[in-house]
Parts: sequence; structure tokens; C-alpha cells
Amino acid sequence: MNAFVAILLGGIGTYLMRASFLAFIGEGRIPQSFERSLRYVGPAVFAAITLPRVLGSPGLSALTIRPTAEMFAILVAGVVAYKTRHVPATLALGMVALWLLRWMA
Repeated sequence: MNAFVAILLGGIGTYLMRASFLAFIGEGRIPQSFERSLRYVGPAVFAAITLPRVLGSPGLSALTIRPTAEMFAILVAGVVAYKTRHVPATLALGMVALWLLRWMA
């Protein structure tokens, strides 16, 4: 029963957050400061999803992290992103690097 209540409360909270955004903004324009901050949501979510997978479990310290294929693929993707500023190229070359590194291992 506790899991059901937690899921229900999470759903209600999510709905209220989205509904409040629409209620307060309505037909108007999003404030410029808020619109600027929304640019960072995508990269923040991507980092939150990928970093635990790349670095391992949260209990690991920096001394116990071993280099993996994912880490090197992230480096390749980071260099491509820095040089080209092209998201599809970054994703494609990062995935190719990951596949090649896993195949070689």
C-alpha cells in the first residue's frame, strides 16, 4: 500500500507542478530569465542519467573508479561536441566510439 500511495502522491505533485506553470504563465510570454535557465535542463538531465552509469555506483570513491569503454566514449563525444557544436554528430560519433571500444575489449 505504501508504494501505491507514493506513486499516487508523485503523480499528483507532477500534475500540480505542470498545471501551475500553465496557470501562472497562461497565454503570456515566459520571462526571459526563466527561458534562459531552461536551456540547461536538457544537459542537466542527460548528465544525471549518464554519469551514474559511467562512473559506477554512488558509493564509489574517485580512487576506486576504473577506466571503462563508456568513459572513453564520453571523452570522444565531449571532444566532438566542443569542436563541432553539432548534437547529432556528437551522439553518432560517441556511440560509434562506444561500440568500437566494446568490440575491441
